Amino acid sequence: MRLDGENVVIQREGEQTARFPLHTLESISCFNYAGASPQLMGACAQRNIGISFFTQRGRYLASVYGETQGNVLLRMQQYRIAEDESASCQIARHMLVGKVYNCRSVLERALRDHPQRVDQPGLQNASRTLAAALPLIAEESNLEALRGLEGKAALCYFGVLDELILQGREVFSFTQRSRRPPRDPVNALLSFAYTLLALDCASALSAVGLDPYVGFLHRARPGRRSLALDLMEELRAVRADRFVLTLINNRVIQPKHFTFKENNTCLMDDVGRKAFLSAWQERKQEPLTHPFLNEKITWGLLPHVQALLLSRTLRGDYDSYPPFLWK
Repeated sequence: MRLDGENVVIQREGEQTARFPLHTLESISCFNYAGASPQLMGACAQRNIGISFFTQRGRYLASVYGETQGNVLLRMQQYRIAEDESASCQIARHMLVGKVYNCRSVLERALRDHPQRVDQPGLQNASRTLAAALPLIAEESNLEALRGLEGKAALCYFGVLDELILQGREVFSFTQRSRRPPRDPVNALLSFAYTLLALDCASALSAVGLDPYVGFLHRARPGRRSLALDLMEELRAVRADRFVLTLINNRVIQPKHFTFKENNTCLMDDVGRKAFLSAWQERKQEPLTHPFLNEKITWGLLPHVQALLLSRTLRGDYDSYPPFLWK
């Protein structure tokens, strides 16, 4: 990839294959080793267009972003809260309330939309378990105990996720989460969706002046965007999980898009990845009404809105962080 005026030019073996105006781009994902020219990376950084690099198999490598916006006082407040486990827990528990609430909403939506095709008693029981976990999470003041509650809720949710897969079950079945490497097509899709969502959250946090590497639930670790992982917790089920289920159930992604290696690793091919990314961008343009702001936004703006609400919470504009609660 190289820069030509105000355009990104894609070249293959010296021949131009595509051209895109910079002002139409939100981010760029690169899945080859040819990379991007320094001029293009500089132009994207100036315009706050993130460039993310992956291997040809889809493993995330690195990203390039522009200068962090905002003021240093906001980041100093973020660091102070991150060093205080009690203060961190107050923010983290609201994020996890959002996560568990949204997981339950996904199950409840499946019960309403497909009552004859899902295991109603199983989903209803899981929904009740998640509902019972919400007040416990909302009142917990210890980070380690909070992680324990979240882990139990996640185990309950993933335990019934397979019921939401309505077609192609001979290939698309889910038994448990496997990350590195993904062992089956559903885990491969989930991992890719989570990677893209984490990048969107990191970009949104940087745009409002927060440090995506210093989190509250996920503690600081070299090379890990801990705050981006915090922010995406409440968005996983509604932005990533439902998206993956839609791709499978609508046959956008098919068994032929995957290959299995000798080490039980499952990989998505270039055709499947292109279909995934195209649908991901289309989903970003779909509208929704934000439950806290009561304003219409698009799904693509949701990480930016939540990052803005988090920054306002750290500044003291809100008494507590308002998570995104999907209804």
